[in-house]
Amino acid sequence: MFGRARTGLLKRFNLLGRGCVAAAMLGMMVVGAPGQQAVLNVMPLPSNAQMRDGALSVDANFSVALTGYSEARLERAVTRFRQELARQTGLVWKREAPAVAKTEATKTETAKAASGTPAASGATLTVHTEHASAAIQELGENESYTLEVSASGATLTAETPLGTMHGLQTFLQLVAVTPQGFAAPAVTIQDKPRFPWRGLMIDSGRHFMPMEILKRNIDGLEAVKMNVFHWHLSENQGFRIESKKFPRLQELGSDGLYYTQEEVRELIEYARDRGIRVVPEFDVPGHSTAWLVGYPELGSGPGPYEIERKWGIFDPAFDPTNEKTYKFLNEFFGEMAKLFPDHFFHVGGDEVNGKEWDANPKIQSFIKANALQNDAGLQAYFNKKLQAIIAKHGKSMVGWDEVLTPDLPKDIVIQSWRGQDSLAAAAKQGFRGILSNGYYLDLGWSAARHYAVDPTSGAAATLAPVESARILGGESCMWSEYVNAENVDSRIWPRNAAIAERLWSPQSVTDVASMYARMDAESARLEWLGLTHRTYYRQMLQRIAGHLATPQEVAALRELADVLEPVKDYAREQSATNEPTSGTALNRVVDAVALESGAARRFNELVDKYLAAGCKDDDSANELRAQLIRWRDNDPAIESLAQKSFLVKEVVPVSQDLATLGKIGVFAMDYLILGSQPPAAWRTDQSALLTDVSKPKAQLLLVPVAGVQKLVSATGGATSCGVK
Repeated sequence: MFGRARTGLLKRFNLLGRGCVAAAMLGMMVVGAPGQQAVLNVMPLPSNAQMRDGALSVDANFSVALTGYSEARLERAVTRFRQELARQTGLVWKREAPAVAKTEATKTETAKAASGTPAASGATLTVHTEHASAAIQELGENESYTLEVSASGATLTAETPLGTMHGLQTFLQLVAVTPQGFAAPAVTIQDKPRFPWRGLMIDSGRHFMPMEILKRNIDGLEAVKMNVFHWHLSENQGFRIESKKFPRLQELGSDGLYYTQEEVRELIEYARDRGIRVVPEFDVPGHSTAWLVGYPELGSGPGPYEIERKWGIFDPAFDPTNEKTYKFLNEFFGEMAKLFPDHFFHVGGDEVNGKEWDANPKIQSFIKANALQNDAGLQAYFNKKLQAIIAKHGKSMVGWDEVLTPDLPKDIVIQSWRGQDSLAAAAKQGFRGILSNGYYLDLGWSAARHYAVDPTSGAAATLAPVESARILGGESCMWSEYVNAENVDSRIWPRNAAIAERLWSPQSVTDVASMYARMDAESARLEWLGLTHRTYYRQMLQRIAGHLATPQEVAALRELADVLEPVKDYAREQSATNEPTSGTALNRVVDAVALESGAARRFNELVDKYLAAGCKDDDSANELRAQLIRWRDNDPAIESLAQKSFLVKEVVPVSQDLATLGKIGVFAMDYLILGSQPPAAWRTDQSALLTDVSKPKAQLLLVPVAGVQKLVSATGGATSCGVK
């Protein structure tokens, strides 16, 4: 896939006043820069929250009671909640306390608990669910919940188990260490999602993702209240699911790396337990080489076909003029429709380059005989027949932008990688849609950049209400050219939490500083779920350094790596010395560093803070100068380590650039601290050097360059830093 107010927030989150102050004194989970409105350290932010006085103690006596409707899934959710709470706090629950204390508390008792009076069960947290959710989870089910926390107890109420599970995740986020012990702030939260479709796509086709990775990422989706796992299961590089009707699909098209149907059922049940739908994607008619390895007679070219090892858009495509194609797809999709219970079924449909169609005389004759005009007309013909097959098996078809034609039935869903213009065009024609443009995690964008993308902005902002309602939400996408089992978590998290908030929280929630503060806290919590988005880093750097590295050399490598990011968008392919393949080892520094450097972001933010204070903030000055000195003096250890590791040798030029950056920054800070102005030529020379060190090397970017450039510019007196 290669295309790809504050004011309102403050009004909605009434968190100032005695309740917020009391929570802050207790060390509660509230965030906010000095002089700004504080908000709960919860992600996604709720649609409505009001702080109260006091806090609820969370200790070894903590208990949970289920009231109202109950089912095994709810009991498992509460058991899982207690396990997660134990991991977060280190508390050991008393042996005599059951994991779930069930009670037949009446609605009156529940109402008492909501007002601050403990329910008859005496539980710390009373959970009341009104009724069951759909047997097969549906789009648009009620996911709302109300959470009341007081010093004497807490009550969570929801219409369905989906809302209950969301409320439990919010409670977990509220619990924090305080001077008095673990506690949750007193608060009233009324919450519901903005969009009904909030998903993550993981590409298992290009690089196979083992089942344990998918499960822990589903745990992450539950934590941030996403509700769709979009599973990309077929690609040019691999067909990843067992078919009993057509076994050559996995036998010849997967290199032996595929999911059995039993594993698929297990994952679907695992996701349902966490309120997450599983939508499969089988990409046709393009992105289909791996299909055709085992069944070449369905292809548009002469064959034979082999699994693709490189990345890109390839020629092989199904033959839309061959009736055997539709017989095959009918049987295969029928088999998969029974395996996947969700109502939606994704057929891909993107990036068919048409080269096999153009080179096939039979296909060209068919196009002319049926007045289809061109390849786009042929794909529209294919899509109509495909939609009928999907509908026959009781499913609604989902496809990327290219499947959209006005004469298709309106129950299909368009997933837009092209943007809000495409999404709006589909909505105007009566089609539902979800946005992925702007949410491609593999492109390496910052969380702030993803956060700024809204499904109803741009052209979609001008839609009439009935049209706007057709925009169901969005999905982040993790395409897997440059990820594997080792680093995939780090390419999804924590940035995916920012996208989750965009799709859940009110549109007015846009404060980037607040988002980052809460995302950092959520990143730490996600580790307790077993996600490896932070722990992988130390292991990869240690391997890069090698067993002969000294602790000082490993620390120097981390000092360098902490402020690097891979090149963005598709620059990695364009700058590759050797063409990457599915067999290329992902063991370099570019594979280890985070897609967004938190250390570099915080350095650049500190520069802004220092300059905004007129260069009078001594603490910031000292911190900046100390960091710049560490960068200036870091290179000798890297040079030494490069003699032991070829993987380190690759980044020596980047290390030298970091030393240059540190040297320039120290000089700039000295001028600013002393209040003296350097010669104009110095600023010109340093800016030229900064331009050079900003250029990618080893497919890496040195992110603090922007901050140091601001310091250099400030020495010219253009800011209020008072230089002479």
